[in-house]
Amino acid sequence: MKVSSVARNFPVVCVGGSAGGLDAYTRLLRHLPTDMGVAIVIVNHLRSVATLLHEILPSFTAMPVALITQNLHIRPDHVFIIPAQRDLHVLNGEFRLKQISKPRGWPDVITVFLRSLTEHWDGKLIAVIVSGYDGDGAAALCGIKEAGGITIAQKLDTAAQPDMPQSAIASGCIDFVLSPEDIAGQIVRIAQTEAQTG
Repeated sequence: MKVSSVARNFPVVCVGGSAGGLDAYTRLLRHLPTDMGVAIVIVNHLRSVATLLHEILPSFTAMPVALITQNLHIRPDHVFIIPAQRDLHVLNGEFRLKQISKPRGWPDVITVFLRSLTEHWDGKLIAVIVSGYDGDGAAALCGIKEAGGITIAQKLDTAAQPDMPQSAIASGCIDFVLSPEDIAGQIVRIAQTEAQTG
C-alpha cells in the first residue's frame, strides 16, 4: 500500500488525562482487543509522565505502542503517545507536532488535539476524558459531538483525580460516564458498529 493511499476513515480514540491517568490507561488497555481497527491516541498532559508511557504501556497491551514523532502515520490497532512539551495535531492522516502553545499553567493539549481531529479526520471520533487535574479537553467535547463523535468521561469514583472528568461532564456534552473497563467495552461496541456500517 502506498503511503499516499493509507486509509483515513477508521475510528480514532483520543484518551486524555493527567494526574492519576496511568491507572486509567492501563485498565482501559487491558480490556481492549488488538484487532478492533481503531487507533488509540493517549494525550497525557502531565509532562513528567508523558515520556515514560511508551515504555510502561506495552506491558498492558499487545498493540504496538509508539511515542509520536513528526509526520508519523496514524494507523489502526496501534497506541500512540503524545511527547512532552508539544501540541498535537493531525493532517493528511499524519500526526503533526508543534511547540506547546500554553507553556505555563495547565496545558490544553487535549483540547488542541480534539479540535484538530474534528477539522482533519474523516473517521469516527471517540473522545475519552479520564483522571486528571483541571479541565483540559472539556472545551472541545461539544465540537466532537457536533462532528458526529462519541464522548465518554471516566466515572468519578473510579478516578484518582476527578477534576478532569468532572469538567467534561459539566460541559453537558458527554454521552457516557463509565469505569475504564466499561469504557473499553463501549469502544469495542462502537468499533463493531463502524465496521458493520463502513
